[in-house]
Amino acid sequence: MTSPYFFETEEHAQLRTQVRRFADKQLAPHATEWEEAEEFPLSLYRDLANAGLMGIGYPEEFGGSGGDLGHTLAAADEMVLAGHSVGTVVGLSSHGIALPPILAHGTQAQKERWVPPVMRGEKVSALAITEPGGGSDVAALKTRAVRDGDHYIVSGAKTFITSGTRADFVTTAVRTGGPGYGGISLLVIERGTPGFSVSKKLKKTGWWASDTAELSFDECRVPVENLLGPENSGFMAIMSNFVHERLYLAGQCVAIAELAYQEARKYARERQAFGKSLSGFQVTRHKLADMATRIAAARALTGEVASRVMRGETIMSQAAMAKNTATDTCSWVVNEAVQIHGGYGYMRETIVERLYRDARLYPIGGGTREIMNEIISKAEGY
Repeated sequence: MTSPYFFETEEHAQLRTQVRRFADKQLAPHATEWEEAEEFPLSLYRDLANAGLMGIGYPEEFGGSGGDLGHTLAAADEMVLAGHSVGTVVGLSSHGIALPPILAHGTQAQKERWVPPVMRGEKVSALAITEPGGGSDVAALKTRAVRDGDHYIVSGAKTFITSGTRADFVTTAVRTGGPGYGGISLLVIERGTPGFSVSKKLKKTGWWASDTAELSFDECRVPVENLLGPENSGFMAIMSNFVHERLYLAGQCVAIAELAYQEARKYARERQAFGKSLSGFQVTRHKLADMATRIAAARALTGEVASRVMRGETIMSQAAMAKNTATDTCSWVVNEAVQIHGGYGYMRETIVERLYRDARLYPIGGGTREIMNEIISKAEGY
């Protein structure tokens, strides 16, 4: 069992046990099958909801299970460690970035309309910000929403959208005003809206079980009542959402690194070379020691920043630091885990091979490593 975050209580320990049982039974036995199929069954959303795990961190008023960011991080830990499929975990948790803007900026009617069906596992939600020509430059997005009476006419495209091929509704960043960050709004666009289509299902290096899509909007008529918050206020909502997303990604990185470390340690004990186990060689022991140390450091920083966010602090730069630290740790640990496995680490029959591919996304997703350094630089006044 992994070391918990320092803020965890007995309640978190009980949650970990509950999540681990679900992941052991429902995810791990099918991990390889779903990764190779590049999707998991839609019924799994309802299974997760029925187990009381879909709504972790969400208000009970809207069908959630309660809790906060700390509970979300603890649950994500166990889902990765026991489930063995990062792609499946990512796909099941796309609501973690799609629903917070609705809860933070939506009306009571909007919350009641869109949140409970996701909590029950009946609907899938996604967040659409990134565009084919924009990357991390959110302020430059071009998808346009023009007011026409009681509707917006939306035209443009989004890409790299997690759960995009199966989402029932998409929390979408659009341009309702002039250039720059001041002209951005958030609209919820529902499946079936004329002109809204999945233009392509994207094939990725890792996260195979998680569907990723390119979306097209061709003069979609979206009701004005689907606007979240005041018009042209979307940029700050997106930035606020990024803090939690980046800490969640940092938590995933810590969990991936922990799983890779556990697999490498187990293999080093079992694998014989030159008359003794790999762990009998000092070079292997020191690799494992460095892996354990870096994971502990990344977990400590992620936990510290998360605890400050839970206290209500606004610390965008520290969230960027946590993401970069956890990302670097994850990338280094999975590489060392593959090296310890030798040739078997390059084979798709091993968990570490899959984790090696999965880990490559994290220095890119949720804001690139370079963007994180820009955020840190500005905060430090360089």
